[in-house]
Amino acid sequence: MKIAAHTPPRPNAMNCRRSCLAVLGLITLHCHATSEINGASLTPPLPKVRVASDGRSFVSQRGRPFHPWGVNYFRPGTGWAPQIWKQFDETATREDFRRMTNLGVNCVRVFLTFGSFYQKPGELESNGLQKFDRFLALAEEAGLYVHPTGPDHWEGLPDWARRDRYADEDFLQALEQFWRLFAARYRGRTALFAYDLLNEPEVPWDTPALRAKWNQWLKERYPRAEARARAWGQTNQPVEAGLLPPPDPKASQRGREFLDYQLFREQVADDWTRRQVAAIKAGDPDALVTVGLIQWSVPCLLPGLQHYSAFRPSRQAPLLDFMEVHFYPLAKGFYEYTSPEAEMENLAYLESVLREVAAPGKPVVVAEFGWYGGGKPTINQGRHPYATEEQQAQWCRRLVETTRGLAVGWLNWGFYDHPGARDVTEFIGLLKPDGAIKAWGRTFAEMGQVLRQQPVPPSNPVTRPTLDWEACLVDPAAAARFRQAYLEAFQQTRMP
Repeated sequence: MKIAAHTPPRPNAMNCRRSCLAVLGLITLHCHATSEINGASLTPPLPKVRVASDGRSFVSQRGRPFHPWGVNYFRPGTGWAPQIWKQFDETATREDFRRMTNLGVNCVRVFLTFGSFYQKPGELESNGLQKFDRFLALAEEAGLYVHPTGPDHWEGLPDWARRDRYADEDFLQALEQFWRLFAARYRGRTALFAYDLLNEPEVPWDTPALRAKWNQWLKERYPRAEARARAWGQTNQPVEAGLLPPPDPKASQRGREFLDYQLFREQVADDWTRRQVAAIKAGDPDALVTVGLIQWSVPCLLPGLQHYSAFRPSRQAPLLDFMEVHFYPLAKGFYEYTSPEAEMENLAYLESVLREVAAPGKPVVVAEFGWYGGGKPTINQGRHPYATEEQQAQWCRRLVETTRGLAVGWLNWGFYDHPGARDVTEFIGLLKPDGAIKAWGRTFAEMGQVLRQQPVPPSNPVTRPTLDWEACLVDPAAAARFRQAYLEAFQQTRMP
């Protein structure tokens, strides 16, 4: 805009004030007349959430306690895995957010995808960003915080991403570029609760990239092959590092070599987390960062020793702003609501996992939980029995009650039941696919109301068995002994 070259009369202080107010008024009028600026909702921004001074909870910028209480979001009728962004429906999302608000939800976890956001290394997809802009604006209008989870395979993988995402250097550099770009774009958006690096990361057991890193790790740990041979109890001529494969995860004898490999995998996980956190903080220094740990991150129960995720909470915690973990009742296989004893075993298992995740002293969010109710699941050839909505509500209530104090936030897996799912997601929601509220939805709303009025107190100290972490990494029997001892201690404190 050009300004005419003339000399106006010198204004007095009152005229200056009036002029400033007039300009501010025009700016305000213009802003309210515009629905969106650079993707940002013009609804008054939500207060930024940060870790509280006690280090174990969250607080808003206004000084109020904040407990994430919400859901993982995807819509029924969008396939499996759900096509969140390729089938983004703004009208339906706005209605879903309205329903969430009515149920007391304050936080929505949502998956980013390679298919919609990151087809080429170093380039964010503008179409996906526009949809996320709208999603974020709609959430802010509804008073909901958004918790995006790092790019995953839900909407397909480009060829370059079909590789070891934990040890392949080209992939890691591309991932760092993604986070720097994405975090910088949304820097200052206070409706973003936190970034979750990836859903349930698990370092694989054997890839070419891992083998190279494994042999380098061995050279650093055991500069001389003879020292390694002694540590591993080998009597044959030691093989020089550089040619050693990973140990057989199904071998009947597992010694120091096996433990070393598990510890090496933990270092891979640490490096993976450290690099991504640094990339996010470079784009947005004030962003909160976590990672959604699978329950196999605590080795008290593993499908197989090779399924230990290697994301050890005590090692990950110093790298993250807070901790997250996912939990489902699998203490003795697929939980079927068959007896109070089965429920007790799963609650004891739950507490044992949460205690390990909470031990480093950072806030903990149970970012996925729930179980099925209101139908008979088709998973596993349909052999699991029908479960009522009331059974689902009871399990979910008891999970939250058992973890109160260890955790300070909870996000149910799924807002709706999802008929297209191939697991318990089929009947895991707060709502049925048509939007009808389930028993768990009503209980969820009641518990959320209490949570807003009575913040989570610290957990009461109780005596529990100590997990021998390294023994459990090599011996399933050690984990079984721990679970039995833990169950006995847990039962003693749960008796009326």
